[in-house]
Amino acid sequence: MSEVLARGRELRSRSCTALRSPRAYVWAAGAVLLLALPFYLDRFWLQAGLFAMAAAIGAIGINLLTGATGQLSMGHAFFLAIGAYGYCVLAGDGEGGLTGLGLPTWIAAALAVAIAGLAGGLFSPIAGRLRGAYLGIATLALIFIGQHVLFNAHDLTGGSNGRDVPPLSLFGITFDDSELVVAAVPFGASEKLWYAGLVLLVGCGLFARGVLRGRPGRAMNAIRDHRIAAGVIGVPVARYRAGVFVLSSMYAGLAGVLLALVFQRTVPDYFGMTLSLEYLAMIVIGGLGSVAGAVAGAAVVSLLPQLLTRYSDALPLVSAPGTGGITPGEASRYLYGAAVVAVVLFLPGGLAGIAARRSRPRSGRASVESGEER
Repeated sequence: MSEVLARGRELRSRSCTALRSPRAYVWAAGAVLLLALPFYLDRFWLQAGLFAMAAAIGAIGINLLTGATGQLSMGHAFFLAIGAYGYCVLAGDGEGGLTGLGLPTWIAAALAVAIAGLAGGLFSPIAGRLRGAYLGIATLALIFIGQHVLFNAHDLTGGSNGRDVPPLSLFGITFDDSELVVAAVPFGASEKLWYAGLVLLVGCGLFARGVLRGRPGRAMNAIRDHRIAAGVIGVPVARYRAGVFVLSSMYAGLAGVLLALVFQRTVPDYFGMTLSLEYLAMIVIGGLGSVAGAVAGAAVVSLLPQLLTRYSDALPLVSAPGTGGITPGEASRYLYGAAVVAVVLFLPGGLAGIAARRSRPRSGRASVESGEER
């Protein structure tokens, strides 16, 4: 009985210490800031934030695959396209000669994510047996197949012109340009999607964090660090690889649905090899195997071209698109390409590694002080 009481006191002391820690206050302040931003930002910044949220969801998915399990994937954009176009086909009304099933939009969004996972499941036998550069080359084929289908299946995708995206309707709220007034505060499409994106991002992040901190995460890390040893101790390597590939595909499908809702139009050119390379850059810059690192890397890579476009007139060597010189898109690729090289050479843990190194001395000092008190 005394041991139980001592354990309870220890847990209470740990919880109180966690609540008093600066990190808890930072997280609370960040949450309040994110909830309040739609009241103060204009449409450009809200859309930029939504792009970052969608990118973060996709980056968490590929970080589970590449960062935690060690499987190189070059075809992440293929599954984003499945999510985006799957939603359009399932929720579309079939106008303009395009295929549309007219399903309720929330059902269409869920089914689009499931279809992306099914596509990952069809590819998972290959993902379960290949590794390294061989898997990367195999997934690279998905990009070429996807681009061919997107440009030529006009009834489904609209060809090179793309197709419009039906607005999402959920709980009686339509996420379009019609204003929703709550407590005398008007909410447009960007404001409504902002909160929906926040809910999706937090849910995806917490789920991935739970996976990485539990038994599946330990098995995934064992497969990444030493595949043969993981198999010897009883980890079903092929099954875990296949399962993580399906999970990563579903994350990508959800990111594709959110991107389509933000863009309001799907275009085949967007879902090419460049997008897959950007996702790899996100997880390298943010930190392999870290959920927070994936979110940070996604914010850097997705926001950088938009910021350069916004302030191209005030920046040297950067010109507006169509005026000659280095465009914001090209400049952003140069910058985060240099960031990838710098991270690989000098910061192997990425942005998440910097945060971990800064917090480690504090925890060390705290443990020393608690030891002295004892």
